[in-house]
Amino acid sequence: MAMLKIKKGDTVRVIAGKDKGKEGKVLSVADGKVVVEGVNTVTKHTKASQANPQGGIITKEAALDASNVMYVHKGKTTRIGFTTVEGKKGTKKVRVAKSTGDVID
Repeated sequence: MAMLKIKKGDTVRVIAGKDKGKEGKVLSVADGKVVVEGVNTVTKHTKASQANPQGGIITKEAALDASNVMYVHKGKTTRIGFTTVEGKKGTKKVRVAKSTGDVID
């Protein structure tokens, strides 16, 4: 899988699906999928165990495809590109907001 432009901790907006328009923080990224806080919640029936002695129905966030979310920069969605920046320890590859040209990290 190619390197994703979305990272853990980024603020993203959902651009497709049942939760279109919702924003949240990325909790995890794996295999082209992202889990966003408060988005794509599903109910799961759990059996009683030592970790969860009560059991019952819990709600949790399910994974979304990374193509269905877009990075939010200064309140607006933007695409992300890469560029190299000269530093004290040589060149470094950094993410850049396509709309403004600002370095993200």
